[in-house]
Amino acid sequence: MRYPFILILAVYIAFANATELTFELPDNEKQCFYEDLEQGAKFDVDFQVIAGGNYDVDCFVTDPLNNLLYQERKKQYDSFSYTTTMKGVYKVCFSNEFSTFSHKTVYLDFRTGEDDRLMPYMNRATALTQMESACLSIHEILKVVSDSQTWYRLREAQDRIRAEDLSERVHFWSIGETIILFVVCIGQVLMLKSFFNEKKANVATST
Repeated sequence: MRYPFILILAVYIAFANATELTFELPDNEKQCFYEDLEQGAKFDVDFQVIAGGNYDVDCFVTDPLNNLLYQERKKQYDSFSYTTTMKGVYKVCFSNEFSTFSHKTVYLDFRTGEDDRLMPYMNRATALTQMESACLSIHEILKVVSDSQTWYRLREAQDRIRAEDLSERVHFWSIGETIILFVVCIGQVLMLKSFFNEKKANVATST
């Protein structure tokens, strides 16, 4: 297959549970992911189509009672945040049923819970020291760097797939042009040959 997927990366940071995965969604199919969450838990969903067709997909999220929490059609990318109101299994689904021949490659980032405090005693009444403030600043900057790296990886994957598709089209176009060139050359040779054969036939009949 042209897209070397499925790749699943699970990252656990303190009490925050984050799952990043890239999967292939065939045409006329739907794929769902399930997560068992407690009441009052916050979760975030980010997704982006990085290959296939018009780079769009249908997405919807439901609660344990199958109530629709989020629904978007033919989206290239989007984000959704929600705080659960009941305990149970929440479902995130992606559908490519509207496409009859285009496979899609979709990136999904599913995060639950809250980040643990960098320092357990941060809720004390006294002010933070200069060292503690510097640690917090570095921590926030690293989170931004991590998000930026993820974004650049997605852009790189998307651009690479587009370049491969373009290279494949140029390759087939070049083969087609070569075949047409040979056909035209052979046709011209045969046409010139037929002219000389007709001339010889006319000379023979006249004599």
